[in-house]
Amino acid sequence: MNLLGKSALFFSFSLLASHSFAADAMALAQKNNCLACHSVDTKIVGPSYKEVALKYKGNAGAVNMLMAKVKNGGGGVWGPIPMPPNPQVNPEDMKTIVTWILKQK
Repeated sequence: MNLLGKSALFFSFSLLASHSFAADAMALAQKNNCLACHSVDTKIVGPSYKEVALKYKGNAGAVNMLMAKVKNGGGGVWGPIPMPPNPQVNPEDMKTIVTWILKQK
């Protein structure tokens, strides 16, 4: 297989892995009721995930900071309605969800 073929194969696997990660993260967001207040591209009660990703783009500490906000709740950043704490969310699931949110464009 030539270099072009290998590159195409790698790209195909990367695309599939990316799609699988997004589908898994979306399923976790649904399971944990995140989508009751958020959506990917539209503000509901809280900001859209695209708004969150844009706000924290390039912030190396964003994953840990947002995980703490999901777990402990927060307020004042996106308006007057606070985000309730969600300590019941499994930390691994939470990291997957937050990582996925930060990849939105």
